[in-house]
Amino acid sequence: MRILDATAKVLSLKGFAATQLTDVSDSAQVMTNTIYKHFRSREELFEEVMYRGVIEIRKHMEEALAALPPDTSPMDRIMVAVEAHLQTELELTVYTTAWIRNSGQLPEQLSRRQKKGEVAYGQIWKSLFADAIAGGEINPELDAGIAQFLVLGALNWIVTWWDPRRGSPDALVANAQLMVRNGLTSRTRSSASPDANVGQPPPSGRQRSFRRGIRRRR
Repeated sequence: MRILDATAKVLSLKGFAATQLTDVSDSAQVMTNTIYKHFRSREELFEEVMYRGVIEIRKHMEEALAALPPDTSPMDRIMVAVEAHLQTELELTVYTTAWIRNSGQLPEQLSRRQKKGEVAYGQIWKSLFADAIAGGEINPELDAGIAQFLVLGALNWIVTWWDPRRGSPDALVANAQLMVRNGLTSRTRSSASPDANVGQPPPSGRQRSFRRGIRRRR
């Protein structure tokens, strides 16, 4: 466990490519050859850490959702999911931080357990979004699948820039919840509306070119 904990810590700080077994041995205060008594390779050790990161965030998410009253609205359940994800990612376990920062970097043959865990975790979010759609709580203009990936992408990216000196974790969670709720529930004004562009500056040449490109691709 000392080796695993040290690996998770170093991976979360340095990343997959830059982390060497000497970094782990220094952090764990063991000889490098001791690591090979427990793990056959650097990649196998990293795989175990990454897999544990997926498992721990899923476990915390399931516990947080299970603790809610049965009549909790689908959107409020998504808000709890946002909080649980950020708590695990930033405060509860460095394993999840290591997983998020290094997901997708393991060799294919060593990432199967991790990918299965990611699919299972994604299914929780998929179910939350499906319930919110069924309850009419998500803007019907949104593609739910894309919206889900956008939300998770934004939450995962926080680990790359968050610094506790910016403010409290509670403030971060509250801001994230507000943005997710408003982004999923607000309806944008239809571009077909007569006054949709009133007061708006004309699109720049670059914007017009971008829009023409979209139309061509469609």
